[in-house]
Amino acid sequence: MKAIVQQRYGGPEVLALAEVETPVPADDEVLIRVRAVGVSAGDALVMRGEPRAVRLAFGLRRPKQPTIGRDVAGEVAAVGATVTRFRVGDPVYAESDQGGYAEFVAVQEDFAAPRPATVDAVHAAAVPVSGTTALQGLRLAGVAPGQHVLVNGASGGVGGFAVQLAKAMGAEVTGVCRGSKADHVRAIGADHVIDHTTRDFTAGGLRYDVIFDLVADHPLGRLRRALAPRGTLVLSSGKGGKVFGPVGRMIRASAVSPFVSQRLVALAARRNGEDLAELARRIDAGEVRPVVDEVFSLERAADALVRFESGSVRGKLVLTV
Repeated sequence: MKAIVQQRYGGPEVLALAEVETPVPADDEVLIRVRAVGVSAGDALVMRGEPRAVRLAFGLRRPKQPTIGRDVAGEVAAVGATVTRFRVGDPVYAESDQGGYAEFVAVQEDFAAPRPATVDAVHAAAVPVSGTTALQGLRLAGVAPGQHVLVNGASGGVGGFAVQLAKAMGAEVTGVCRGSKADHVRAIGADHVIDHTTRDFTAGGLRYDVIFDLVADHPLGRLRRALAPRGTLVLSSGKGGKVFGPVGRMIRASAVSPFVSQRLVALAARRNGEDLAELARRIDAGEVRPVVDEVFSLERAADALVRFESGSVRGKLVLTV
């Protein structure tokens, strides 16, 4: 099969199209014929091997799995001996453990779900990583109707789903983004939009019940000043040092949380097929709309990563296979 591979860490220039062996599904896996694969921040991190701590999991000197990609959508091409929920030909989407930038990928049955019926494979591929991260973050925060939720980084993949899901949960939502993306954030449902280049949301005197921080561009102390006395701050990814990335910041937040009235929690999103099924239901109900900014062919994966790292993307980029 065709796949995008990398033999070393680096920028998009390390990605190349190659012929590799088609995976054989294990007993508890489904083999998915990939029609589309989403581009996510995790793909760029693994491609570059940065922060350096990621290499402990993905390979110290070079990637153990040479093909990146987690957000896949397609059809079941084969099933393992113990698989009971899927049959050959079923339209599915899944979060794979890498290997998604390819014609086929094997995924454990538990991490796959039937594709939303109301969107095509391209839009379904925009959902898994970003959608489940947003859903799990809002669930961790305990978002309830009438609360005021602020999403810092509202124009990206996770942020866009967080805005829509928080609205569907009955919250009043403020999105923080670059001014050029304000119309996009309003269009996906934000009640208020703050241009971070002209206004600091931590300095305006407003307080929020939930702050979902996807950017990490403010110290914890300033974020707490913008948080209601019993509000919840959810930290997910964002900037950090070259070695450990945002981990140190998340550890500090967890250490402070027991001694203050506010909840400061770090989100470690996990693959979850049941969450994918819930997202599919919400998409089919019209509560959530996957937003695809641009579509590239698999062969142009490097171009897609260049565009992703430019910071100009609204929603998601997707590769068609």
